[in-house]
Amino acid sequence: MKQTFEVLNVKCGGCANTLITSLEKDFGKVEVNLNVTPRKITLDIEENQLDDLKTKLRGLGYPLTTDELSGLQKATTTAKSFVSCAIGKMNS
Repeated sequence: MKQTFEVLNVKCGGCANTLITSLEKDFGKVEVNLNVTPRKITLDIEENQLDDLKTKLRGLGYPLTTDELSGLQKATTTAKSFVSCAIGKMNS
């Protein structure tokens, strides 16, 4: 079922490119809306895949806005997002 989620730390097209390329294998076509804040991603996902999505997004540095993160986890995801963004810019 197609669902939309709000994600943190997405700043630019590089971030969007990383999200699209990293998630498309598991979820098919991924749309990233950079025109809203917080940023939104839309993809086809089943309820049993939600934990996998959350884990993958955190690993990339782009957690869901609904994730409850500690201060250290927030700092870690922010740092990861800078690396993911740079990789996305290089691969676009």
